[in-house]
Amino acid sequence: LTKTMGCIQTVCFVWQTAMIILFGIFIRYNEESDPHWVEHKKANNLSDLDNDFYFRYPSFQDVHVMIFIGFGFLMTFLKRYSFGAVGFNFLIAAFGIQWALLMQGWFHSLDAEGKIRIGVENLINADFCVASCLIAYGAVLGKVSNVQLLVLTLFGVTLFAVDEYIIVSVIHARDAGGSMSIHTFGAYYGLCISWMLYRPNLNQSSRLQGSVYHSDVFAMIGTLFLWMFWPSFNSAISDHGDGQHRAVINTYLALASTVLTCMAISSLFNKHGKLDMVHIQNSTLAGGVAVGTAAEFMLMPYGALIVGFCCGIISTLGYIYLTPFMEKHLKIQDTCGIHNLHAMPGLIGGIVGAITAASASKSVYGEEGLINTFDFEGKFKDVVPTQQGGYQAAGLCVALCFGVGGGILVGCILRLPIWGDPADDNCFNDEAYWEVRVFFTTIKSFLHVLVMELC
Repeated sequence: LTKTMGCIQTVCFVWQTAMIILFGIFIRYNEESDPHWVEHKKANNLSDLDNDFYFRYPSFQDVHVMIFIGFGFLMTFLKRYSFGAVGFNFLIAAFGIQWALLMQGWFHSLDAEGKIRIGVENLINADFCVASCLIAYGAVLGKVSNVQLLVLTLFGVTLFAVDEYIIVSVIHARDAGGSMSIHTFGAYYGLCISWMLYRPNLNQSSRLQGSVYHSDVFAMIGTLFLWMFWPSFNSAISDHGDGQHRAVINTYLALASTVLTCMAISSLFNKHGKLDMVHIQNSTLAGGVAVGTAAEFMLMPYGALIVGFCCGIISTLGYIYLTPFMEKHLKIQDTCGIHNLHAMPGLIGGIVGAITAASASKSVYGEEGLINTFDFEGKFKDVVPTQQGGYQAAGLCVALCFGVGGGILVGCILRLPIWGDPADDNCFNDEAYWEVRVFFTTIKSFLHVLVMELC
């Protein structure tokens, strides 16, 4: 453990130093965050409100809250791993957003001088990138060291940047809310890492794998923050106007539909008719995941309700049947159930996006609306909706390939005995990596000393 803590000190210092150097070489403000914006504004008869900051910053705030509070507190359900859930979430996000700004910048924002120009939209995209790593963290929660998490994030951000570039820029699939590029990729990336790091001897730690009353209450804080701000997540990078407006409405309705369905299924499959807090914490969010790809499409309000309804059923049943099956027969220990909250809804979202895009028509969107929604301009001006549906399906396949392939590769790397992963008996326990000052720890130490003295 001492060696591991020394390693995390070294890794954090070295990697942060590397970030400072790389930012000094590559990162610069973009036009709208540079002092020369004043001259540009006067020359083009613009006002301060034409700066993208005023449109994007409210959404950025919401997404930022989701990353640091929503995801962090959602994982505090374990009875003795709340410090690790919130603290390591903080660590992953803080490192990941820096590396994401570089990786995504090299693909999307590099100018003729070789500099990456960043503004508020880049910050939103960096948060999206980090979200995929936090999803993956949910699969290995409590079973890996802090150094392993940094390595997971380093490779996860890199893979995400390549995956997103292929899906959005090469294939030309639309994925505003990231059902494919964020949720499907992140979930299968984490699940495959968990599969590679399978621990057959968690008998001693299994008593800590459950929740207690107050830990479930803290986890619900994360759920409610995520639920409230998910419309901003799915609409944050959509074009201003009708597309962004539709994304908010569709997400809002899908989430509402999921809650009622989840409550019904949870009660129906409990022999006493009671509700299971695990389902309410997680499955109520599945509709927001599944509507992400088609959020800005003409899904129609009733269509959003149908998506949420289906996801409420599938996600809740996943927690009841699939999670135990996967651990017993597939050797995949999915601590947070990300397969049910992100993987399956992400796949549904990709399929819904492909079907909705393929069935688009001028009578529904209008000629200009069709062009703007699917970006049928430039080299894609001759694309027709049926082709776009194929591109959407191809994007889903790419996300799956990167998630599964990347997860297996990174899982092999994390199996190396140099990362200081916790012993089987120390899993799901904050005391392995955190200074825990609680009453019961003091009592335990006192009793230990007392017994030793009596002996």
